[in-house]
Amino acid sequence: MARDWKLPRNGSCRCGALGFEVTTAPAITAACHCRGCQKMTSSAYSLTMMLPEDGFRVTSGEPVLGGLKAEEVQHFFCPSCLTWVFSRPRRIAGFVNLRSPMLDDTSDIAPFIESWTDEKLPFAETGAPESFPQFPPPEAFGSLLQAFAERGDGTRGG
Repeated sequence: MARDWKLPRNGSCRCGALGFEVTTAPAITAACHCRGCQKMTSSAYSLTMMLPEDGFRVTSGEPVLGGLKAEEVQHFFCPSCLTWVFSRPRRIAGFVNLRSPMLDDTSDIAPFIESWTDEKLPFAETGAPESFPQFPPPEAFGSLLQAFAERGDGTRGG
């Protein structure tokens, strides 16, 4: 059963200079254990929520491109505190990957999938109900998005 996402939601970077608003429910939530995310977050994994682009807008500040400046993804940071706030994956047009811990209220958000468990640190546990050694195969995305929409969040059992 789909749930109420308490929209709109607001958030910001660590210093508050870069603010944003989310006006639509995420397509999915995730944790990524890849070495790149470990290094960019200085942590065991990064947390993200994939949002339709028209449901996300920067409300204050001007994000700057940083991190890995690759063709396949653009990472955006606050120019003041250098917090990684969101990414735009070019191969998935029309979506923004927001770092979910940047939201003011994260009390009801958990990862539904975890990716790159092949590179996971031994102690890192997310509780995500779906797990993949790398990225989920493209043919799995449709059923994952549907399962997330039906469950409504990343928690086990809804």
